[in-house]
Amino acid sequence: MKNAIEVEHLRKEFKAYSSRSGLKGAFRDLFNRNYKVLQAVNGISFTVKQGEMVGYIGENGAGKSTTIKMLTGILTPTAGEITVNGMNPHKEREKFAQTIGVVFGQRSQLWWDIAVQESFRLLKKVYKVSDEDYNSHMEHVIKTLDIGPLLDKPVRKLSLGQRMRCELAAALIHNPPLLFLDEPTIGLDVLVKLKIRQFLKEINEKYNTTILLTTHDLADIEALCERVIMLDEGNIIYDGSLQKLRSNWGDLKQIVFEFSQEPNLEQLRLVTQGLPVTWTAGERRNVWVANLQNQGDSMSQLIARVVAKYEIADISINEISTEEIIRNIYEEGVVNG
Repeated sequence: MKNAIEVEHLRKEFKAYSSRSGLKGAFRDLFNRNYKVLQAVNGISFTVKQGEMVGYIGENGAGKSTTIKMLTGILTPTAGEITVNGMNPHKEREKFAQTIGVVFGQRSQLWWDIAVQESFRLLKKVYKVSDEDYNSHMEHVIKTLDIGPLLDKPVRKLSLGQRMRCELAAALIHNPPLLFLDEPTIGLDVLVKLKIRQFLKEINEKYNTTILLTTHDLADIEALCERVIMLDEGNIIYDGSLQKLRSNWGDLKQIVFEFSQEPNLEQLRLVTQGLPVTWTAGERRNVWVANLQNQGDSMSQLIARVVAKYEIADISINEISTEEIIRNIYEEGVVNG
């Protein structure tokens, strides 16, 4: 199976203006400005096979969007090599653009004041799509995304969920083999998210479309991607299967205690001293959550100690969520796994 994306030692630096403080500093800045170099992406390497659906995740400022912009030819790398669909994105931009679809959650490729279908027709001409190909492909897209009733409406009259479904359809007019999605479900309600996720699964299965997805909504990743690439401060800290991530770092349990009377946090820590546990306040009064590294008999020891010391109204044991696992990884600074 060939690679849709090949990235080697990719680096992107930005020069940022650094102002001096005070009136004297401002006057000096007029003649001699200070600059500092910011590393947005710091020598990363990875490949994505044709037909893969990969989650590209990280905190704000980790370098996700910068990477996507280099992969799509919008930004030129400072150093490193990129090959996407067998081409260099920023050197063969016109030819390359015919082979990708891009959806930026906070950017629009639709014209604001004209009907959605008119935007589609314009994009059809831009991508030189024949009437036959357009009709056969877009009929399925429009039906699956349920945007038929929206085609006559100007984009400015659409809700956010309606617009995002139309944006996704617009990115697929030329049926590209590779789709970049940058926060495609941001601000959307649950039903719209479900519809978009189901649609993405369908086009991946039907056309073997490669999808690189960046999002803060880890439910999107869990629903769509078997593999994740985690970025932190411009470096890849994990590249592997989501299942492996959960098995390696998911041995944490959350034990929720509802106390009859509110306990003192310091006392709780003393009672459970020596156990691999951290305590956080629950959503309700008198509720505390023990985040426990599930090793040996640590869970039974924890429960025994707490029950012996306090009167408990209720106990529940939860598996830790993927979101919690990833938060812990960032806090602990895990090396690439």
